[in-house]
Amino acid sequence: MLQGVLFSILAGIMVSLQGIFNTRASEHIGLWQINTLVHGSGLILAAIILVTFSKGNFANIKNVNPYYLIGGLLGVIIVFSVIKGISALGASYCITILIVTQIIANALINYYGVFGEHIIYFSWTKIIGILMMIVGVLLYQLT
Repeated sequence: MLQGVLFSILAGIMVSLQGIFNTRASEHIGLWQINTLVHGSGLILAAIILVTFSKGNFANIKNVNPYYLIGGLLGVIIVFSVIKGISALGASYCITILIVTQIIANALINYYGVFGEHIIYFSWTKIIGILMMIVGVLLYQLT
């Protein structure tokens, strides 16, 4: 569990840095140029890690739900949306809205068991917890 927490913290830091770096770079070279550069450099790093460390097998791709293979396409939309959001609102507001949206979307995905996720029914404590997270994030932005 600790490993999951640490990787989640790392991802949060990387998403914040990536959004700011991509936005600043897009101001100089263009939004779609930086989006292409981001995903191209990501492809290179992923290929190096794949060749060096991976124990998976692409032959098993036939067993994967096709919806689960559109992560790269979603990534292009995510990078575009974060750049536009940071440009319009600033990093803090953009990422706050992003976090609140993720909390709500993931709660609904879990509640309905969409995409093979384990169903997590809402109890009053879970609902209060989600609302407290949302209120806490919003309060942070108001002060």
